[in-house]
Amino acid sequence: MSTPHIDTLREQLQRHRVRKPLLRPLMKRSSVAIVLREHGDDTQVLMIKRAEREGDPWSGHMAFPGGRRDPTDKNGFEVALRETREEVGLALTPDDHCLGRLSDINARPSRRVLGMAVSAFVFHLQRDVKFVPNYEVAEVVWIPLSFLLDTDNRERMVWERGNIKLPLPCYFYEGRRIWGLSLAMLDELMDVLEGPNAARAQWR
Repeated sequence: MSTPHIDTLREQLQRHRVRKPLLRPLMKRSSVAIVLREHGDDTQVLMIKRAEREGDPWSGHMAFPGGRRDPTDKNGFEVALRETREEVGLALTPDDHCLGRLSDINARPSRRVLGMAVSAFVFHLQRDVKFVPNYEVAEVVWIPLSFLLDTDNRERMVWERGNIKLPLPCYFYEGRRIWGLSLAMLDELMDVLEGPNAARAQWR
């Protein structure tokens, strides 16, 4: 038996109109897997903390399993499956139903003028698994969806680069800060689940 969150997401994602960057065919591509599971009366979201690596623009960030598309990958969906298997040892199968996908996000690493289109696919995990993180992953964490849906848990951080200081929304869950691209994906997921939330939108 699925939780109301899973049932609602399954239905809403089937009708969700995803947005894609206009220049997507010319952009570098990557994909992530947003894996959900039921835990008691709540739904949880699988996230990873990336290992600290020099030269990695997302070093140490909270993220979803995923990465860049290889020439051998047929499509973005295959990228999400492969990267999840490589990074955390989770081999997603047809039984781990893909509920749908979210809009592409245009990430803009400094050396790519067109940026990178990041696709997110949402899965429903219904079995116990033992994660085996690779060298890219420092930690695997389940985040309660109820924590994310509670707008009282949203905070504001200051992102700094050189002389630039920019206030940004974030969550701070048990010592782990969730922000940036991952937060944008979570916000869309929550908007799909419960509709636009004015309290959440005011933090963006």
